[in-house]
Amino acid sequence: MIQKNERRRYASDLSDSQWSIIEPLFPPAGSRSKWEKRELVNAVPYFVDNGCKWRNLPHDFAPYTTVANFYYGAIRSGLWEKIRAALVERVRTDAGRNADPSYTIIDSQSVKPPQPRKNAGLTEGKNKRAQTAHRSRYHGKSSGGSGSCRQYT
Repeated sequence: MIQKNERRRYASDLSDSQWSIIEPLFPPAGSRSKWEKRELVNAVPYFVDNGCKWRNLPHDFAPYTTVANFYYGAIRSGLWEKIRAALVERVRTDAGRNADPSYTIIDSQSVKPPQPRKNAGLTEGKNKRAQTAHRSRYHGKSSGGSGSCRQYT
């Protein structure tokens, strides 16, 4: 196991009290686990806060492939949602509020979808002379007018 004293502390690292809240959510570490879960968790906020690529994580974290695999595995297992819920509950109780919200506000807007229009197209809203010129240009029909419209083929 890597000792937590071996790397410098980052501003994004979990505090001891935060870790004590989420530590019980992790399954017991097996014998194959080389990296402490806290170190893997600490690498994720660093990654998010700094907007870096996985491979640009500082070398005092676990290898970036290990951290990325841990991160995506935690998404699939629902671990991040459990962590979020536990931390929100603690913040609410520390503020003297009920652990679960008593109500939720959802703000939405209903918009009627556009209805299909009859006769919508190139000739909608044009006068009769313009419609005739359009037909003449694109359909090869005679405009019946002064002959100023050319035919395009």
